[in-house]
Amino acid sequence: MSFMKTTRRVAYSLVAAAAATFSFQAQAGGHGIDLTGKTVEWIIPFSETGGSAKWANFYAPLLSEALPGNPTVVVKFMPGAGSTKGANFFQEQSYDDGTLIFGSSGSTQFPFLLGDPRVKYNYDDWNVVLASGTGGVAYLPPETAEKMNGLDASGLQGEDFIYGSQGATRLDLVPLLAWEMLGLSVEPVFGIKGRGDGRLMFERGEANIDYQTSSSYLKGVTPLVEAGTAVPMMSWGALDADGNIVRDPTFPDMPTFKEVCEATAGCETSGEKWDAWKAFFVAGFPAQKMVFLPNGASNDAMVTYTAAFEAVKARADFAEISSKRLGKYPQLTGEEAQTAKASATQVPQAAKDFVTGWLEERYGVTLK
Repeated sequence: MSFMKTTRRVAYSLVAAAAATFSFQAQAGGHGIDLTGKTVEWIIPFSETGGSAKWANFYAPLLSEALPGNPTVVVKFMPGAGSTKGANFFQEQSYDDGTLIFGSSGSTQFPFLLGDPRVKYNYDDWNVVLASGTGGVAYLPPETAEKMNGLDASGLQGEDFIYGSQGATRLDLVPLLAWEMLGLSVEPVFGIKGRGDGRLMFERGEANIDYQTSSSYLKGVTPLVEAGTAVPMMSWGALDADGNIVRDPTFPDMPTFKEVCEATAGCETSGEKWDAWKAFFVAGFPAQKMVFLPNGASNDAMVTYTAAFEAVKARADFAEISSKRLGKYPQLTGEEAQTAKASATQVPQAAKDFVTGWLEERYGVTLK
C-alpha cells in the first residue's frame, strides 16, 4: 500500500467519529453565538509580509460581514521561533466568548509532526472551522534561470545559492529537500520571521533563490516576474483525486517539481527520499492553512464560525476574488475541514524518520 493511501486511510479513520459527532451536534444544538459589538482577534504566528498575512487579511473583512453581529475582525501578528511562539500562546488559551481564533500554516504543522522540542501545542486540542489549500512556487534571478535547459536543472548545479529560511523544521524543508534532490547547493540563512522577509532578501540581492506560497507569489512575486527581475522555476504541484502530483491549477503553465526532477539527471521520483518529500508536501500544502477556535470551544461557536465561512464561500463573487488573492484551491469547512486537519497532522513514520535523519545530517538539527 502506498504512503498516500496509508495517509488517507489513517486520516479518514481518525476523523470519522469526530466528524459524525460534529455533524450531529451542529444539527441538534447549533443555536449560534452573537458577536454584536465585539472584536474578534485572529492570531497569525508570522510577520505581516508573508502568505499567511495575505490569507488572513483577505478573509478578515469577509468574515466580519458573515458573522452574526458583524464584529470587527482584527489580524494580530505574533511572529517568533518559526511560528511556535504564537502557536504556544494559543495553546494556553481556552474558549471564552468566541472572540479569539488562530491561523496555522504548514510551518506550524511541521514542528508538531517532527516532535520539535519547542512545540508546546497540540492540534488535538484545537477546533478547526476552515482549511485552505494552497501551492508554492520557486523562482530565480533571470540570469540564473537561463542556465536551465528547459525542465532540466542540471545547469544550476554549479551555482552557490543563498536562501532566506524560517527554519529547517518549518515548511521550508519542502523546498530545501527538493533543491537538494535536484543537486543544487543551497545555503539557507535561518531565522527570518516570514516568507515575505525571504522575498525581500531576494529583491535586495541578499538571496538568489526563493519560494513563496501561492497567495504571496501572486501579490509579491508576480510584479517581479512582470518587471523581468524574477523567473519562475517550478511549482510544487497539486494532488489529483488519486493522490498523484499534477500541475497546480493556479499555475497550469508552470512545470511541477516532479516534472523538473524527472528531467534532471540524478533526481528520482521514487524511493525513500521522494516518498518523504511527497509525504511532507501533502501534509504542508493541500490543507496548508487552517482556522481554529481554542480548546473548549462550544458547539454553538463551532456552528457559528462554520456557517460564516460557508457563507463567505457562497458569495457570488468569491471564486473571482479568491482566485486573484489566494489562488484556485479548496476552501474546506465542516466534515471536510476535519478530514483535512487529520491529513495535515499525520505523516507516515518512515517519512518522519527520514526527515529527522536528514535534518541532523544536513543541518545539525536534532529533535530531542
